[in-house]
Amino acid sequence: MNNIVLEYQNVSKVYKNGESEVYALNGVTVSFSTGELTALVGPSGSGKSTMQHLGAGFDKASGGAIFLMGKDLASYKEKELSWIRNQHIGFIFQSFNLIPVMNVLENIMYPANVYGAPFRFDGSVKERVFYLLNKVGLDDQAKKKPHQLSGGQRQRVAIARSLMNNPDLIFADEPTANLDHKTGFEILELLVELNRDMKTTILFSTHDPAIMECARRIVELKDGCIVGDKL
Repeated sequence: MNNIVLEYQNVSKVYKNGESEVYALNGVTVSFSTGELTALVGPSGSGKSTMQHLGAGFDKASGGAIFLMGKDLASYKEKELSWIRNQHIGFIFQSFNLIPVMNVLENIMYPANVYGAPFRFDGSVKERVFYLLNKVGLDDQAKKKPHQLSGGQRQRVAIARSLMNNPDLIFADEPTANLDHKTGFEILELLVELNRDMKTTILFSTHDPAIMECARRIVELKDGCIVGDKL
């Protein structure tokens, strides 16, 4: 049986709205194992983004517990959480979030420079970058700045950056939303291939039917509750 990378135990997130309470998550219990490719689906406001924010430690749950690599996120101090995110979690955003003044090589390298050694990969930092550039098909784009790239190329850079520190888990927030259909499908194929080759757990937040079709598991949310979990 695969090791559990991320686990939510009866997790709730409550926001105050005047005198009333709004449940962004309400008693969510679910776990994700090594190598899973899972789509979190549901209408806007169903709790998909909240699950990702809580799972990455960007926000704290109102109730329940979240375990990353077997350890309760609530037990970490903020500096420790920042290090955990850098070492164990990768992020892919729909808006790419590349650093405009850095070239492709520097953007991909950035996560390895935040805390420095020891690294979670073999070889030098540059060797890792060029290995990832080859994986995402951008060997000849290393010196270009983000504004010199197409949307699909920028998303490929973002994917390579998310993999830089060899994370156990990647949160992908609507990774194909700002791409045309053909480019989005190419990005999706790339993520499926990387998931298969590297065994990195990928958790998508998505409305894209193509991602739902490629995902090996679909977790459906509505009003902060899990209403479906299909393999």
